[in-house]
Amino acid sequence: MDDPRYIQSDLAMERRGTDGESEGIEYEETKRGGFLLTRLRIKNKAGERTIGRPRGNYVTLSVGKPWLMSEEQLEAAEDLLCREIGDMAKKICDCKSVLVAGLGNRAITADALGPLVTDDLVITRHVRLHEKKLFDSLFCCEVASLAPGVLAQTGIETLELIRGAVERVRPELVIAVDALAARGVDRLATTVQLCDTGIAPGSGIGNTRSALDRESLGVPVMAIGVPTVVNSSTLVRDALELGGINDISPGLEEVLENGRSFFVSLKESDVAVRELAGLISRAINRTFCEC
Repeated sequence: MDDPRYIQSDLAMERRGTDGESEGIEYEETKRGGFLLTRLRIKNKAGERTIGRPRGNYVTLSVGKPWLMSEEQLEAAEDLLCREIGDMAKKICDCKSVLVAGLGNRAITADALGPLVTDDLVITRHVRLHEKKLFDSLFCCEVASLAPGVLAQTGIETLELIRGAVERVRPELVIAVDALAARGVDRLATTVQLCDTGIAPGSGIGNTRSALDRESLGVPVMAIGVPTVVNSSTLVRDALELGGINDISPGLEEVLENGRSFFVSLKESDVAVRELAGLISRAINRTFCEC
């Protein structure tokens, strides 16, 4: 099912296809702590055309279902995520100051990941500003956060709000956390993607806002995302393919086209999103607040 109309996904690995290595792309799969870790690097314009994403590094952690995990399994997933965030951040900057932007609509469960992550962050910028000695004794990185909401709530583009915060706070790195769209249901709330190229909020559901990246903000942007929705037409098309039905009649094609604006989430998405938000916030706290 390689029809681009039905591949609405924010996950770089799902856009890679199944034909092995492609020009301009490096791909590697490894096992770490019992979890599948994939690394995809887009090296040039040929790779950009294949994946439909800007050149850079994309790391995907298949963590399973954290809301069903034991404490030991959660700790192992947190350790891995913490290490990968730290490794990517160190390649980008010195990480002495970070602004975490929690993107999305807090009022919609499947889109609330970003704001929920900011709720549990250890914020330290104000400590450095007002109690520098205390900051120097406890922390090694200045952390600030922002949950800018969405355009329909504020009337202001997310980029404009974050750019204003960047101009005032002057972080070395922006970390944008957002809910994503996946191509396959097995990715929903079980996968975390990191990338060093920034993010275009809403791109996976065809509602793209202005991109948050180094060019638009003037500082490096790392994106952390979890897929929480999948396109309904993709689900139907995949089911047909699995059933051996590859020829689509005009009537069915019309149904699929009408279904492209509908998205499906997990029935337990409230629990899943809260647990994943906690996992990400703890990993960020450990990465930037523990010396």
